[in-house]
Amino acid sequence: MDAASFSPAGYNAEFLQIPLPLPAPPAGASIRELTYTHFTVLLDPARRFAIATGVNIDGDQLVNVDRGDDWHLDSRIPIREQAGEAVYARNDLDRGHLVRRQDPVWGDEATARQANYDTFAYTNAAPQAAAFNQSRQLWLGLEDHVLTYARTNGNRISVFTAPVLSAQDPTYRGVKIPQMFWKIAAWTTTMQGSPALHAAGFVLDQSPQLEDIDLDTVRTQARIDGTPPPLGPYRTYQVPIKDIIDLTGLNLAALSGADNLALAPTIREGTDRRTRWVELIDTAGIHL
Repeated sequence: MDAASFSPAGYNAEFLQIPLPLPAPPAGASIRELTYTHFTVLLDPARRFAIATGVNIDGDQLVNVDRGDDWHLDSRIPIREQAGEAVYARNDLDRGHLVRRQDPVWGDEATARQANYDTFAYTNAAPQAAAFNQSRQLWLGLEDHVLTYARTNGNRISVFTAPVLSAQDPTYRGVKIPQMFWKIAAWTTTMQGSPALHAAGFVLDQSPQLEDIDLDTVRTQARIDGTPPPLGPYRTYQVPIKDIIDLTGLNLAALSGADNLALAPTIREGTDRRTRWVELIDTAGIHL
């Protein structure tokens, strides 16, 4: 069932014990707010990718349904505002889910199946390097790790994810290909009888780590040959949420104020952004 044929509620700001709004776009930005089953996409129609997504995950009600592979355009908005099949055809780019397929798939059977289908909307995708490796598996498993951590506190989390849309992103088939992605997981605990909000921010960097190659030359040749720009190996970092604000321009004040990493002794104000980032090799390095 296409999202246009019903009225999904989308992301629920009241899902956790403490109200948590969607990330707010920069003032004056032209954004499409698209609601789906248990998640919402804030779409930049000029870039044709999301600037933010928000999903509610109820770990106690998750349902296993057949994956399917029904990638589709959202009929509620013009085709020209969506990066569809033409971006991914005949190349090694993956349609990378922003809201992970399994995350909104909870509730009764019909709701879970609709949520599964909804995640295959092209508005919920962005190009990612096709080759799987350990770091990509780590990126995909962050929600599972946080859910396990939150299991004694209602087993609920809300997750926000999107590409970093930079003006410097290389152009391919008429769209700029993001080089970085961000993700923030949020959950609550009860402390001295009162709920407390916690959050953790992450960045996936797939920009090429090719010091001995002139990337401008490679990207120019890629446009000539009709091949995608080079993407580097997946590198996953836990980062201060304030750095995600700097990268995206989004209003993430509530999440930044609850950032667990900001309390870590290794975080120092005034240092170069990258020196504050903690590269993750496995989940053992995550600070929650």
